[in-house]
Amino acid sequence: MAEASGRRRPKAEDGAEARPKEEAADEPLPLAPQPYPQSAPEDTPLTFGTFGAAAALCPASSSSRRRREKGAGPEGAGGALGADRRKSKVWHYYTKLGDAFVECTVCKKQLSFHNSTTTMREHLARKHSIRDAPPKDERGAEHKGHEAKRPRPAESGPRHGDARGEAILELVLEMIVRDLQPLSVVRDKGFGLLLGYLEPGFALPAPARLAGMLRHRYGAARRQLERYLQTAPGLVLCLEPWAARPGHRYLGVSASFIDAEWRRARCLLDTRQTCQDEAEGDLGEQLRAVLAEFGVCSQAVLCVVHGGEQPAAAAHGWAGLGCAARVLQRCVEAGLEVQPVREALSGARGIVRYFQQDAKAGGCLSGKLEALNKSQCKLVLDAGSCWGSTMEMCERLLELRWALMAVLEEQPRGAAAPPGLADHQWKLLQELVAVLRTLGIAAAFLREEHNASASALMPCVHGVAAAIGQQAEAAGAAVGAAVGRIRAELRRRWGLEDKEKLLESPAVIASFLDPRFKELRFLSPALRSELHGRLKALLSQTFGHCPPSPGTHPWAPGLGSKTEGAPSPSAYDILLGKDPTESTPEIHRQLENYLVEPLCKRSADPLLWWRSNERRFPALARLSRRYLAVPATAVPPHQAFATGDCALQHRRAALPHEELHQILFLHHNLELLEAGRSAQRDPR
Repeated sequence: MAEASGRRRPKAEDGAEARPKEEAADEPLPLAPQPYPQSAPEDTPLTFGTFGAAAALCPASSSSRRRREKGAGPEGAGGALGADRRKSKVWHYYTKLGDAFVECTVCKKQLSFHNSTTTMREHLARKHSIRDAPPKDERGAEHKGHEAKRPRPAESGPRHGDARGEAILELVLEMIVRDLQPLSVVRDKGFGLLLGYLEPGFALPAPARLAGMLRHRYGAARRQLERYLQTAPGLVLCLEPWAARPGHRYLGVSASFIDAEWRRARCLLDTRQTCQDEAEGDLGEQLRAVLAEFGVCSQAVLCVVHGGEQPAAAAHGWAGLGCAARVLQRCVEAGLEVQPVREALSGARGIVRYFQQDAKAGGCLSGKLEALNKSQCKLVLDAGSCWGSTMEMCERLLELRWALMAVLEEQPRGAAAPPGLADHQWKLLQELVAVLRTLGIAAAFLREEHNASASALMPCVHGVAAAIGQQAEAAGAAVGAAVGRIRAELRRRWGLEDKEKLLESPAVIASFLDPRFKELRFLSPALRSELHGRLKALLSQTFGHCPPSPGTHPWAPGLGSKTEGAPSPSAYDILLGKDPTESTPEIHRQLENYLVEPLCKRSADPLLWWRSNERRFPALARLSRRYLAVPATAVPPHQAFATGDCALQHRRAALPHEELHQILFLHHNLELLEAGRSAQRDPR
């Protein structure tokens, strides 16, 4: 009977069946996602490990389930034999994962297990040169006659007290700050599985422990930023209103300045919850309180760049400047409200929605685009809060016009079918796209890093108004009316027609102090001459006839020293009259010498130019450091001119209110503080 059934497998030394070498592979088995354990109480640290999850990955065989259900007979004896087998020395180096797999505690490899330790012994001998020798500490226990206990895997992982455990906690907090994640991310199932696989046995603390670490890091960063702001010659406040969800409105208060090395810096000072009906005076007092928290005097603030309608600056002697991205959006919105333009855009949105919602029409369009080798072109629906997305939507429609019309003609006309666009509306969209592209060029110009200052704003506004005016002359009546509204809003919102407002604008003064735009071509000769006179008076009032004394604020008025008495005229003065070069103050001569300097290229960085010429024009350099710090946008340009919502807006909206300011503060100031620490380590 034995011969008929085939050759029996040889027995191993411990009495179990030995498996062929090809079946005893050492390759680890892939792990599949497992159910995450129930959340621990708030006070209990979370312990992540791969052992429980790996055991759940290996379902017990049907025979094992029957043994557990019956609990007697040969199966029960087999269970007892398995319990005795675990006393073998080889089990000092393995952990059992279910009934069919084991894991090596030395290299974490998983092996198949079929009631035989032969493969396990071969793996220890071949991979680790271990010959059934128990660990050193457990060998001593065996000599004493006590049963050696195998250490639990959770006890071998890093703990909070050791260096590796503290480093892991710091990296978890670093991930939370850099990626704008809430502290509760440590309780998410995916995060627990990942960390448990990478660091088996590591016990993560409760979110309350991370909250304490976050407060400590925030306090240290706040003190470092406070010391850094004390070295700034002047500040510009930037206000960004944003909403997390209905009923939760916030205001981000940032400071922009140029440091001693002529580097542009922007740091977040505060993020506070606001009310929609908050008065302008209350907001101004809040800004003064924010400055006082960092030890900054309100007189050090030159300008407030605001993203809303009310700057809350005039009451405190601060100049106000609207965010270039927000103002440009309002101007374009006014132009798109022209009746024919609004009707054409409404029809365009209807076509896009139809092809996005109707599966049959969308599939037919995809087939035609593949035949035309335009399968990469997709229809885009614009966002009402961004004119750039409206331009992109119209461009895609014009590019796919004939394919769209062909599908609309082939499809049966139902209630959901869009009415389509007439020929004159297609022409209107084409003319409108040309105008929007010009505005897009202006936005791309202001998005460049060396044009982040408000010095590039007024030349750009003047140029784009002239360019779209020329385009309107060749366009139809509808687009001409839209361009007229856009130009009117540009002139009104930036005060291009108000002489007094224009000459006092920080953006105009910054343009003069920019060696690329100091000719001020957007001003008439009379206004240009008047601005030069005002700058001479500003230099005399601010700096006097001599440089400020050490230890005083460079922007404080009355820095000039009083003269004890007028010098007596020399013999040459009596003979030839007073020397005109001596009667001209030094700061005025700096201004005249600066005017005759050649213009820089528009691609040059004005801050690098002033860094090289600071010693030639010391008074003008101090004034330039103040006015060139005024940014054109209340937020970084790449964020201000984005065509859609960025990840920052979604992630910060998901942060809880209690930890929102601390996480945002560390996130936005991370690079600035790291640069400050690097500068302290390397004074060069």
